[in-house]
Amino acid sequence: MTLYFQQTALGKLGIAEQDGNITEVYFANEVIPQDVELAETALISEAFLQLNAYLAGELTGFSLPLAPRGTVFQQTVWQALCSVPYASTASYKDIAVAIGNPKAVRAVGQANNKNPLPIFIPCHRIIGSNGKLVGYSAGLEIKEFLLALEKRNVPI
Repeated sequence: MTLYFQQTALGKLGIAEQDGNITEVYFANEVIPQDVELAETALISEAFLQLNAYLAGELTGFSLPLAPRGTVFQQTVWQALCSVPYASTASYKDIAVAIGNPKAVRAVGQANNKNPLPIFIPCHRIIGSNGKLVGYSAGLEIKEFLLALEKRNVPI
């Protein structure tokens, strides 16, 4: 795995690539695996270009090869997260229903929490059924920032 860090509007972020796919995003507070090569590849550079354009309000979707590692259930949830439109939100229950398992609300929450590609797979758009912001691996301040950024930059 190759990993590279860059300063962004969210602070220092790391993007990892393996076998031609983006596999993980690391926030400054996360533990970095020991067996990584620290280098910037063309794909990581493109991922940062798109991420920075998104954070500047100039991009509403990503076109990158993503390959998050997880269980079949997690993969299903992460796919469903990608269907939540820019500047919109959905509840954990909405996602559970969307994947055909309406009673799996807690499991959806767990999968959301394990998303290795936050922002690229928009887990920040998932909120509690009461409309409140709940849980985000990088902290609720970043979740609030991302949701506010999207609301400000809704395409007309």
